[in-house]
Amino acid sequence: MTGAALAITHVPFEDMGAWAEALAEKQFTVQSIDACTAKLAALDFLKPDLLVVLGGPIGAYETEVYPFLSTEIVGIRRRLEARLATLGICLGAQLMAVALGGAVYPGRSGKEIGWSSVSPGPQAAACPAVSELFAPGVQVLHWHGDTFDVPPGAAHLAVSRAYPNQAFAVGHHALALQFHPEVQAAALERWYVGHACELGAARIDVAQLREDSRRHAPLLQEAARRLWRRWLDAAV
Repeated sequence: MTGAALAITHVPFEDMGAWAEALAEKQFTVQSIDACTAKLAALDFLKPDLLVVLGGPIGAYETEVYPFLSTEIVGIRRRLEARLATLGICLGAQLMAVALGGAVYPGRSGKEIGWSSVSPGPQAAACPAVSELFAPGVQVLHWHGDTFDVPPGAAHLAVSRAYPNQAFAVGHHALALQFHPEVQAAALERWYVGHACELGAARIDVAQLREDSRRHAPLLQEAARRLWRRWLDAAV
């Protein structure tokens, strides 16, 4: 398998992480662009074989404050309508939900930041690759305050204790994950600095979060690699 992937970032340190290695194994070329400064209106969202829309600390509904989000949503919608391979992580998943007619809003349970497991949603069988994350001992990194409604026509794949809507899929071509299976423990040091104000406001113990990451990231990385390979084989 070979191809071209485009990653859309919203902050530099929330990148492809371990999944860049998996794409390299499949001989994909990966280009990254910064949504905040790129000329999204001129971007052909249909051109890449794979589009990955990554996370960030803003809300998918904050289009008046961050106008580029409106252009990004339109581009994602066009790609999804064309049934082209698209993956969204955290904010990326929320933007996919909006593009598909779903709602995104601040979660009533507050911030979900830290490591915990996810469980199968009512339609988890629609995307067998996600079952890799339900294996015993696997925990994923959650880092969000907003949540989404599963959009019309999408399969509800995963739940957590804090928020029931953690992942959805549309056909074999679109996968949206609220959590972060792409992370690597060492690279998370940039997150602790970049999100220092958010962590402080939420009274998150960074030392404990670092220790949790050290313990849980290696097993997640292996599970996520299997997820990524299986999903790519079906989607691209």
